[in-house]
Amino acid sequence: MTVLEVEPLITRLTGDEKHAPSAFSTLDVLWVLYDRVLRVDPRRLDDPDRDRFLLSKGHGPAAYYAVLAAKGFLPHEWLDDLAGAESPLGHHPDRLRVPGVEISSGSLGHGLGLGVGTALGLRAQGRLEPRVYVLLGDAELDEGSNHEAIAYAGATGLDSVTAVVIDNRSASHGWPGGIASRFAVHGWTAVTVDGRDHDAVEAGLRQAAEGAPHVVVAVVETKGS
Repeated sequence: MTVLEVEPLITRLTGDEKHAPSAFSTLDVLWVLYDRVLRVDPRRLDDPDRDRFLLSKGHGPAAYYAVLAAKGFLPHEWLDDLAGAESPLGHHPDRLRVPGVEISSGSLGHGLGLGVGTALGLRAQGRLEPRVYVLLGDAELDEGSNHEAIAYAGATGLDSVTAVVIDNRSASHGWPGGIASRFAVHGWTAVTVDGRDHDAVEAGLRQAAEGAPHVVVAVVETKGS
């Protein structure tokens, strides 16, 4: 299956069209993560050495659900009943109901802090192989909790963390020098890529270096939040 074949799966999810731009802005990055990068297996959901993916940008999760279905984490039929009375698929992902979902999200600003905490927990357990990937939106960086997570991860050299920021120009406030500079000033390695170019996204994700957390800013030319 290719990313073009995932788009029809997204259209099966109805009832949250107002967040369609948010969903489609994440689709390419999500596909690259699950198709090329993440070490996860739907047959081994509780593998302690799996990579962890945290969707901090948890509003409008249609693309996330579609990718999970495409990769065998959940039945395609679930996509036909978004937010139904008996449906596991809500307008925000629920880690207790959706296989493969690591955190319940939707309240913006929580994911990066949870990712840092997850990485610290894995380090304390002596698990040095799993990486923690956190997908955020550019507007979400307005939340103060992200300032603390960025500063802490950089100061402690938490190199098992990779943040991916979808930059679709939806933030109310910009940052001098761009989003990547906001992380770099705190000791992160940073790269900015075309968020629709799968090879560029993959290359950016694989540029993580020892001794520092890493951020990939994926620029996506679309409207949305």
